[in-house]
Order: sequence, then C-alpha cells, then structure tokens
Amino acid sequence: MNDLQPVSLNKTDSRQLEIEWNDGLKQSIEIIRLRKSCQCANCMEKRKSDHEEKATEKGVLNVLSPAEVLPLDIVRMQPAGNYAYSIQFSDGHASGLFTFELLRSLA
Repeated sequence: MNDLQPVSLNKTDSRQLEIEWNDGLKQSIEIIRLRKSCQCANCMEKRKSDHEEKATEKGVLNVLSPAEVLPLDIVRMQPAGNYAYSIQFSDGHASGLFTFELLRSLA
C-alpha cells in the first residue's frame, strides 16, 4: 500500500471528503467519521477515558461545548510529507496526522 497516493481531494456540501486514488478507487468519507478516527495522542486518550466513563456512569447527561453543537467541517488540509495529511477541523482540533493508509482504510 506504500505506492498509493491521492490524486484528487474534494470536500462536498454534504460534509464528505471525496478521495480519488492513483489506482482508480474513489471513496467518500464523512467528515465526522474522519474526525473520530484521529490517531493523535489526545484523541486516543479521550476515547479511552470516554469508554471508561461510559462503563462506570449510566444516566449521566453529557454537556456539549459550542463547537460540538455546530456541524463539523474541515477548515484546512495540507500534506505532511509524502504519506499523510494534517487536517484542521472546525471544532479547533488540528494535531492529528491522517496517513494515506488510514484514509484508505476508512473507505
């Protein structure tokens, strides 16, 4: 999978990221799914703590931040070397790298 490269990236009005790969595969990824798939240390730790909280607390009402209430979008996306993209989301998150391999696996 090391030879795979995106040849086209387009953000749609329906909050999707469309990717066309150099092998001809076209895929569409919901932006919310992309955000939830972030592999940065902060997101990995948050997912772990959220899972542990859900296992111990039932009936707790989560309070959403103003950024969580708004529809999620991609604000900026730029290459990170020849293997990934750095994506800044409208909720302020911008620390994750989305490798080509990760993007491909989300198809």
